[in-house]
Amino acid sequence: MTTIIYTWGVVRLECYPEVANLTDVVFTVHWTLSATDGTYYGSAYGSIGVPAPTGAFTPYPDLTEPQVIGWVHSAMGAEAVASYEAGVAAQLEAQVNPTVVTPPLPWLSAAAAA
Repeated sequence: MTTIIYTWGVVRLECYPEVANLTDVVFTVHWTLSATDGTYYGSAYGSIGVPAPTGAFTPYPDLTEPQVIGWVHSAMGAEAVASYEAGVAAQLEAQVNPTVVTPPLPWLSAAAAA
């Protein structure tokens, strides 16, 4: 069995300029998920709302991608994370064992052989 490597990323953050004296408060994360087995590649893109901060607040310039991906996973829940990863894994499988193929048109193949 080939190992699949999943990579979650963040491509954009939407923020409120100010909330309760806090600046640039993230409320939506646009994310990507890619998967590869070294030969084939699959991906997904989405966005998800994240809850308003409670407790400690990380200023926008101090946010890290792993931190924000943690918010995404928390907002999605483990079941949805697993479902997205299964979906991109299915994209890889469809490349390895395609269920639909597009062979060359037979009359073009015959003309080339003549």
